[in-house]
Amino acid sequence: MSCIRFNTPAQLAQMRAMAPAMLTTEQAAALHPSPEVTESKLRRLRLLAGDTNPKIRESVASSYNTPPDLFETLARDPDEGVRACVARNEATPCDVLGALAHDPSERVRGFLALNFFVPDDAMRELAADGSRTVRDLVRWKSELADA
Repeated sequence: MSCIRFNTPAQLAQMRAMAPAMLTTEQAAALHPSPEVTESKLRRLRLLAGDTNPKIRESVASSYNTPPDLFETLARDPDEGVRACVARNEATPCDVLGALAHDPSERVRGFLALNFFVPDDAMRELAADGSRTVRDLVRWKSELADA
């Protein structure tokens, strides 16, 4: 017996008619509000930023609640995964993003090229990057913006 199921056009129409309405982003956010950012949460982020496990530091670098000075510290982390998380985080301050344009890691510069909040001067540097992958990502993102 096959597990493949074939629906008739009438069944497909009925499933579409009974499908729940999709919520807008604002409606979903209102139903599931984020907890407020407290001093306690910021202290935890600071503590976790110094953890020996790079995956823990990556989670701090990925947080929208990370304080600006912590982004600066994490942008100099010895682990490229942590720096890549800083590069792709939209909450990272522009000056930190600009500094990452000179990162030795192609992976970090590649994630940076995809971040829409990177300053124009850093994007021009990335457009002339020594890595073809980084240059292609810059070109691809600019094509998205033009579309």
